[in-house]
Amino acid sequence: MTDLSELYEIAEQDAVRVEAFRLDSVQSVSICDADGNCFIGIDPMSLESVSEEKVKLAHELGHCKTCAFYNRYSPFDIREKHEQTANRWAVKKLVPKSELVPLLKKGYERWELAEHFEVTEDFITLAEKLYFEVGMAV
Repeated sequence: MTDLSELYEIAEQDAVRVEAFRLDSVQSVSICDADGNCFIGIDPMSLESVSEEKVKLAHELGHCKTCAFYNRYSPFDIREKHEQTANRWAVKKLVPKSELVPLLKKGYERWELAEHFEVTEDFITLAEKLYFEVGMAV
């Protein structure tokens, strides 16, 4: 299981600068500049828990690790495609299928899974959807 400090270590190792500051319309954001440098901004005041911070950071790292950035000025770029790529990276990192399946077989409820993986219940729902409905490869 990946904890929050490991995500910050990944960012540091990859030279991804993570800054905490107030964001008006979102809780987190990532950008890639013209030189390929990634930056992540997180609004800690809008987050309710460490689990939420972990999920947000993993998602933004997913953008950086997979180069899943969209051009909002291009009519040919599909935002959702890049969001799903970032989500897939985050799910694989935070809720590995090899760890999830045995817990499901034991009858763990969604809230128990969220506590076990230290993520939000919504993120567990996303992981289940990607692994079992969409058939995301491990």
